[in-house]
Amino acid sequence: MTKKKTKTRETKTAAGRTGQRRRTRKAIVQAAMDLLVRNAAPSIADIAAAADVSRRTVYMYFPTLEQLLADAALGLATHAAVDPVVGASSPSDDVETRVDAMARAVQRMSTDTEKLGRTIIRLTVEAPSEGGPPLRGYRRVEWIESALAPLRGRIDGARFERLVSALAMVIGWEAMLVQRDVRRLNPADAEEVSAWAARALVKAALEEVGR
Repeated sequence: MTKKKTKTRETKTAAGRTGQRRRTRKAIVQAAMDLLVRNAAPSIADIAAAADVSRRTVYMYFPTLEQLLADAALGLATHAAVDPVVGASSPSDDVETRVDAMARAVQRMSTDTEKLGRTIIRLTVEAPSEGGPPLRGYRRVEWIESALAPLRGRIDGARFERLVSALAMVIGWEAMLVQRDVRRLNPADAEEVSAWAARALVKAALEEVGR
């Protein structure tokens, strides 16, 4: 087997593991969300049972119940704030338009949930640093991938993943904290900066492919 084929197979295997981890995390958070909607005060055991996973699996993704419940609360907020905007994007829209709409929706949500965001960031920093599943951010990645969907097949996988990573740095709470704490921008100006940066990254990626 050639080195190229071996590398391709390894890349697909890694992508499969990443996808499975995201699905597992999503199932855990969804179970917590469902319990919260019923005005329950769920325990780790309750959530594990509802998600049909072990308690050990839950702790792999969420070191503390506080972090899991914070993530679930965020999920309830984003269902109304971001998901409809991302889902409403037409396949005929150009990628810059899709990414602009997504970035603006995420930044408005980040402003509205700033206190929750700062809490989740603190819990992430305080969590054990050992390797394992990512502690947070899968929603952001899904929104970005959805907005970039028309680019699949037009750019290679490595460039696509690099663009996802770059966009993840200019939207969300981390970007908002820089805009607010470092640059002292008001929410409207901060939204404009994130939307502009997101469009610029897409444009740069497309120009690179064109060259």
